[in-house]
Amino acid sequence: MTALAWLVPIALGLGGVGLAAFLWSLKNGQFEDLEGAAWRALDDEPPSPR
Repeated sequence: MTALAWLVPIALGLGGVGLAAFLWSLKNGQFEDLEGAAWRALDDEPPSPR
């Protein structure tokens, strides 16, 4: 029974960390251009130097 006292808060904490990481990625625009990455993977031209 004491194992549950440790595992439940750890599981909730890890879920909170995952949710925070997902919300951070939404806020920073990680999911803005989903189609562009797919087309860049299929492009035959080498990437332009920056």
